[in-house]
Amino acid sequence: MQLMKPLLSGLSGLVLLCTGWAVADEADVVDVKATQASDGTWRFDVAVLHADAGWDHYADKWAVFAPDGTLLGERVLLHPHDNEQPFTRSQSGIVIPPDVKSVTIRAHDSVHEWGGKEMVVQVNSD
Repeated sequence: MQLMKPLLSGLSGLVLLCTGWAVADEADVVDVKATQASDGTWRFDVAVLHADAGWDHYADKWAVFAPDGTLLGERVLLHPHDNEQPFTRSQSGIVIPPDVKSVTIRAHDSVHEWGGKEMVVQVNSD
């Protein structure tokens, strides 16, 4: 039985390590490109990284927030991206007031909600 303890201990650590690989964490914003259109609205191309695990746990949207927390626009993601990581999706027509000089882009997932890495982007520079 003494010989089995180290083996069992090692196996339990391996099981914990392997299950950790399969667990999706919070969704991270890993890249953003912001472009202003001729009509003054903005297009955001946002790359999100998340270990999507099917419909039960996936990155389901990203959003653009003003510094005061006001929601300026969002892109709802309609399905998991299990085999496409990171993935980039775009949203056009986002109105950013002229006095707002930076925005924060955050990702959301179906389990943890808002969290993970976010990015601040400069806009409306003079």
